[in-house]
Amino acid sequence: MKKFHLTLIPIGFLLAFSKSKAQENYLNYHSKVIECEQLIVEEKYTSAINIFDSLFKQYDFLFLRDIKVAAELSAFEKDYKSGLKFTKLGIKAGWTLESIKKNDNLRSLREQPEWARIMSTYDSLHNIYLSRLNVQIKEQVHDMFKKDQKKALAALLRIGQKAKRRYSERKFAPHSEHQLEKLEQILNEYGYPGERLIGNNLWSSVILSHHNSISVDYNSKDTLYAQLRPKLLNSLKKGEISPYELAQIEDWRIAALNNHELTSYGFLGSIPDNSELNKVNRNRSEIGLRSIELRNNLIDIEKSTGLNLYVPKGWQNGEIKIEEK
Repeated sequence: MKKFHLTLIPIGFLLAFSKSKAQENYLNYHSKVIECEQLIVEEKYTSAINIFDSLFKQYDFLFLRDIKVAAELSAFEKDYKSGLKFTKLGIKAGWTLESIKKNDNLRSLREQPEWARIMSTYDSLHNIYLSRLNVQIKEQVHDMFKKDQKKALAALLRIGQKAKRRYSERKFAPHSEHQLEKLEQILNEYGYPGERLIGNNLWSSVILSHHNSISVDYNSKDTLYAQLRPKLLNSLKKGEISPYELAQIEDWRIAALNNHELTSYGFLGSIPDNSELNKVNRNRSEIGLRSIELRNNLIDIEKSTGLNLYVPKGWQNGEIKIEEK
């Protein structure tokens, strides 16, 4: 068991209706983000900024990662008006003062006269973010996460693969089953406990990833995750879980069942050839995740510009290589 670090008519009505329709399916949101990323790769930065701006006006909940990209891109392009606007938006979405101050790519924004005024309103802007979180559920899921990490560490400390597998199946599995039952109860009543609900996009996905990688024998027979999966897909459409979280949760299962030799989304395992690459890209497209090629191109842009485009890293750092047979 490995340790993971790891939703003639007056013009106002039409606008409200349009916004409501846009929010019905967050796959539309992610599709627009991918459009922005493609423009960034093509170095059409102003066009990307404009689409980000339009997109952010259509949704009540925004993923912080996308706001950060828009803010940094605006600073890079010297579009300070947009950059300052996105910074305020980011604070409302949970961007911490410490993170903002440490971000060298925002240096030019900090030199603008309006910066001091924005920082003076940080507390009130941050309170907007705090007010939308379910603190009780956040504390509950955080406690579940800590228990999960403790159990996973105990498995890691076992000497030998047989001992690890035995502990995982006999000790970790019953604990994990209880964890999934609690997660499902939360999901049914409040929605998926991720960035939108509790301000954290790690805890729940780690719990689910742990469950999906207990052992080949256990996971080949497991029905709990199969029962939960349609609800996760529904949460994806509601903007409760990001494509990155879902992809990693799913990839842990396919990788664990196939000795890390297969992957569904390219986060774990290897991509042996172009035929497999096409399958991976189709899977990624279905959940609103950029193609492998676009991901690699974004990393190239990061290297050439110094921008942080917040491409998820961890088990897959740098470009994802395609192995040629």
